[in-house]
Amino acid sequence: MTATNDNNLDLVIDRTLPVPVDLVWQAWSDVTLFQQWWAPRPVTLKVEEMDLRPGGGFRAEMNLPDGTVFPLAGCYLAVEEKKRIVFTDALTGGWRPAAEPFFSAVITMEDLGDSTRYIATAMHNNVESRKRHEEMGFFDGWGTCIDQLVELATSLK
Repeated sequence: MTATNDNNLDLVIDRTLPVPVDLVWQAWSDVTLFQQWWAPRPVTLKVEEMDLRPGGGFRAEMNLPDGTVFPLAGCYLAVEEKKRIVFTDALTGGWRPAAEPFFSAVITMEDLGDSTRYIATAMHNNVESRKRHEEMGFFDGWGTCIDQLVELATSLK
């Protein structure tokens, strides 16, 4: 099943990354590598659980330089190796409902040989949540993380 975009509810970044899909997938699927790029520096990420399979849980902490800690939790809904990862914070591992859902995301990766078309879509249930996510710095933050992903994947070549 493919998600359909709703411009009123979704935030989308669509880029061609100058690294092969194998390396993009490796950066997503190896927890040690994932921790190195998923938070925009100087924020750091500590992953406590990363069960990359449908129904698998994700728990982590984003640590800001001022000592603020943001807990993250979610559930993977779909995982297709080197093609797609769908996750949500509406659920936690084992399909358990979360207390305060905010968004679901679809990450698609298209193999272009030496490069990868990478589409990150954050889907929201209402316009206010979409606007809040955008105002939180979605494009800068997620864009920076994608740049860090490219930097890391390039170093793996």
